[in-house]
Amino acid sequence: MSETPQGTVVWLTGLPQSGKSTLALRLRDALKAPSVVLDSDQLRDDMTPGWGYSDADRDAFYESVARLAARIARQGLIVIVAATANRARYRARARELAPAFIEVYVTANEDECARRDGKGLYRDRPDNLPSAATYDVPTEPDFTATGGRDDAAIDAIATRCATAASR
Repeated sequence: MSETPQGTVVWLTGLPQSGKSTLALRLRDALKAPSVVLDSDQLRDDMTPGWGYSDADRDAFYESVARLAARIARQGLIVIVAATANRARYRARARELAPAFIEVYVTANEDECARRDGKGLYRDRPDNLPSAATYDVPTEPDFTATGGRDDAAIDAIATRCATAASR
């Protein structure tokens, strides 16, 4: 009996409205291997509609997303997670659980994120505390993408995924 192939979790992190979901869909389309996108906005609604944004709710939510992504990846798929995961510990936990893990930091300046903001996240922030103050910027991401339409980053990530799949 052959060993089940191990997949990869590609975690796209960045400020809200930085382009993570757009990048996730474009990456999925560029991949030559079976893949799935887990978008945190959709998962919040699908998994537990009552989850809020308290520290405890975020801890539980990101633990659940990390476990789900790892479980799917262990079936041999590439799992693209588009989720802010504002604390480094959430992304570190996802890395611990995944059979293989690629962290992608999706950058966009806060003014651009605010311009794209359909949820009012930036409109409601206090002027003296920018939303970036609650986001742990990755110190050593595997890749950095500028917004959701960074073709060079998509190509590089797809190449890394293909390399990981061939091992």
